[in-house]
Amino acid sequence: MKLVRYGAPGAERPGLIDADGHIRDLSAHVADIAGNVLTPEGLARLAAIDPASLPLVEGDARFGPCVGQVGKFLCIGLNYSDHAAESGMTVPPEPVLFTKATSAIVGPNDDVAIPRGSVKTDWEVELGIVIGKAAKYVTEEEAEAHIAGYCLINDVSEREYQLERHGTWDKGKGCDTFGPIGPWLATRDEIADPDNLKMWLEVNGHRYQDGNTATMVYKPAFIVHYLSQFMTLHPGDVISTGTPPGVGMGQKPPVYLKAGDVIELGIEGLGTQRQNVVADA
Repeated sequence: MKLVRYGAPGAERPGLIDADGHIRDLSAHVADIAGNVLTPEGLARLAAIDPASLPLVEGDARFGPCVGQVGKFLCIGLNYSDHAAESGMTVPPEPVLFTKATSAIVGPNDDVAIPRGSVKTDWEVELGIVIGKAAKYVTEEEAEAHIAGYCLINDVSEREYQLERHGTWDKGKGCDTFGPIGPWLATRDEIADPDNLKMWLEVNGHRYQDGNTATMVYKPAFIVHYLSQFMTLHPGDVISTGTPPGVGMGQKPPVYLKAGDVIELGIEGLGTQRQNVVADA
């Protein structure tokens, strides 16, 4: 299934994408694409519904973030060896963990706002993992069963805040609008091999990132296993798994986002995003 949340910000409704690419409304069956709806039992109930029996959503509906009520927004850094090299860093012996504020989450085509005074706002196309079953001390072999599905994420980053303002990376990762998620959550059965998905990102029509999840150092199952050793992962938690090379910071000279830019990105099977870049009010 491809599960979506559609409608005005803060008033999104649950839905799914049918075989013809149209949105079908799920409001009669679930309140949101969140929490226990994403458990194996919850997804099985949705899978049993005939999409043709659901109301068709007419017109061009806004896609909201494909997961609602996200409890934790966790991220893995330096997870592609070639990206680590362009950043002047080495792949760490264990995954680098940081968090994005859940207040950063926006829809896949909503505006990205450059923070006041920022001169180093950057882009990162990433594969997102959505947890579907609580995971605590799970093995790598058990981990896949705890994944509800996958989604597309733009891990927008302010490099000065992240790397030059001291402390942890979080302050450069959690600014408002820095977490576009969606357009849809593809359940595990939709993605045959999450370890081999083409991914790309363009700014103003120029392709900067053109990679594949095959070059990830730490794969999704390992990431879920690893994180579950430190905290319980709950249904609806989102994990962003790192980016391939081609970020603005890695260009020679570096290229950063400015108001008026347009970001477009996509991952095979997970749809595309398009964001207009604006100055924060």
